Amino acid sequence: MLRLLVDGGPLMVPLLLCSIFTIAVLIDRGVAFWRHSKTDTRALRARVLGLVEEDRVDEAAALCANTPGPVSAVLLAGLQAYAKHHALASHIESLLAVMEKAMSDYTQHAMSAVEKRFAVLTTVGSAAPLFGMCGTVTGMIASFGALSASGVEASGVAAGIAEALITTAAGLLIALAAVIPYNVFVAMSNRIELEIGEACAELLDLIATRAGKLRSGLVTA
Repeated sequence: MLRLLVDGGPLMVPLLLCSIFTIAVLIDRGVAFWRHSKTDTRALRARVLGLVEEDRVDEAAALCANTPGPVSAVLLAGLQAYAKHHALASHIESLLAVMEKAMSDYTQHAMSAVEKRFAVLTTVGSAAPLFGMCGTVTGMIASFGALSASGVEASGVAAGIAEALITTAAGLLIALAAVIPYNVFVAMSNRIELEIGEACAELLDLIATRAGKLRSGLVTA
């Protein structure tokens, strides 16, 4: 490995840094998504809706506060808005608008945390092949320089060609190591965003349904 770094020339240094950044982000985001997968968001949503249906909003908020993850965090924002503006219950449209705004605003914050450091992977995916191409050019320049200086001396030409090939291969491999996981993470992030949207819609629908029942006298406040 060390021999490849030496033979690849100076452009192997930024490529090595790209690989280190990529590995660090993959570990960080991989652990984050693994932790999220351990949270049963469907059970959480069902439990929260059940507590709200029983008018135990404080318990529902406490459950969300004690459950890690973006879904529970966004639901907590909605429940806190509901508790804070409960006086608007007689104007259900206003209450729903306030809750929706609170959850929508916090969704952006939650998704920002989910997609943290994604930009590193996209940057590496774009930059690594360019570093590799630069290495190709510098390696070929070295090859032709050696050829012109020594005639048909093979060692100098071979060293330049080796530099060109090593940096090209390294740049492409590092780019693949960044781009493929990035696409996987984006798909996971989209699923989380969909879960958040479904959870928000369920909560708002439940609040609207309860308000309708209160007006009809089917349930007591």
